[in-house]
Amino acid sequence: MNKSIITGNTVFLGDNIDTDAIIPARFLGIPDEEVLGKYFLCDLYPDLSKQLHPGSILIAGKNFGCGSSREHAPLAVRGAGIACVIAQSYARIFYRNAVNIGLPVLECDKIDLLYTAETVTVDLQSATVRDEKTGTVYQCHPIPEFILDLQKAGGLLAKLEDT
Repeated sequence: MNKSIITGNTVFLGDNIDTDAIIPARFLGIPDEEVLGKYFLCDLYPDLSKQLHPGSILIAGKNFGCGSSREHAPLAVRGAGIACVIAQSYARIFYRNAVNIGLPVLECDKIDLLYTAETVTVDLQSATVRDEKTGTVYQCHPIPEFILDLQKAGGLLAKLEDT
């Protein structure tokens, strides 16, 4: 992920979306991220793929990525074409796995106000989300500099390869 400003259409989910729903166990043997993305939330939201476009912004409620420590979950999210995830809160292990692969993740307390946005622009550096229809800007939790560096590098492995 080399962009600090991301604009995309929004896709909304609720609270407690677990990693078993994000990518069901029967697909864990698939090594290809794009193929994993085809099965993103396939059991919970079978028609979700129709709403997704390359660069979509996923907006979720509390405890996104809870459940098992499935490393495939953020890969499936990214493989589905999602450019950024904004949630009220994350399960710790999902958050760290997302950071490790360079998937931008933001925490936003006022997530319920974003549920009417159709298109948003995310500024990772300032940790803000702008509703493109209304112009309203929402402040999210600031992203620590070391996480921004990992996101810009494309994840932990990419960062280590650069050093």
